[in-house]
This record gives sequence, structure tokens and C-alpha cells, in this order.
Amino acid sequence: MRDTNKVFHLAIPCKDLDETVDFYERLGCELARRYDDRVTFDYFGDQVVCHLSPDDIDEKPKMYPRHYGITFLDKVEYNQALELAIKQELPFFAKPMVRFEGKKEEHMTFFLTDPANNLLEFKYYHNISMVY
Repeated sequence: MRDTNKVFHLAIPCKDLDETVDFYERLGCELARRYDDRVTFDYFGDQVVCHLSPDDIDEKPKMYPRHYGITFLDKVEYNQALELAIKQELPFFAKPMVRFEGKKEEHMTFFLTDPANNLLEFKYYHNISMVY
């Protein structure tokens, strides 16, 4: 398990800083820092840095193998994130679904697309032992 004194860091490309800030703030992330070439967010307790690099945008993203996101340990929090995404009219790459139904690793999931076509997955496992 993760110690509370550690923060995961992820750096991703973005094509426009203003639209990136708008998207992630509507998702509920707090803007931590902004520079001319990047923005840093508190992404559900971790650090996501969006570097301005419009030439590095994936124009046709695929769910696999490249995406990142949050695995909620609390179903209520998963549902709150889903409700917020719907309320804020954030773009879904994949609507809410159940994967591996009936199996030990069954989980609820949905994917969003940020303004630079980065794919964000949100999921909740019914069996907490399957989180890792």
C-alpha cells in the first residue's frame, strides 16, 4: 500500500493551457501552479502536470494501452465523480460500463477525454482485493 507521504507524479501533453485548466477544474481538480508552458494540478491527491506541446497530441487516441486515472476505494466517491462528469458535460470516451462481470475482478468504469485527447479512466472494484 502507498504511504501517505508519497504523491504520484504524471506529466502529459496539452495543446492549450486555458482549455486544460477549464477541463481539470470542472473535473474537480485544483490548479496548483501555472507557468507559460505548463500547468500543475492536484489530481485527486496526486500531481498531474500538463505540458504545452501541441505537436505531441494523439489525434486518434485508443483506450489501450495509454490511459491513466483513478481507482476509487469508495463506491460513493466513484458515483460522485461520474455525476460530476455528467453535470459538467465533460466528454466521455467510453460511457459507464461494467467490466469482467461476474468475475472476481468485476469493476465499474468510465473514460473521459481531456482537451488534448488524453484518456482518463475512473473505476471502482466491488472486491477491494482486486485493486492491485
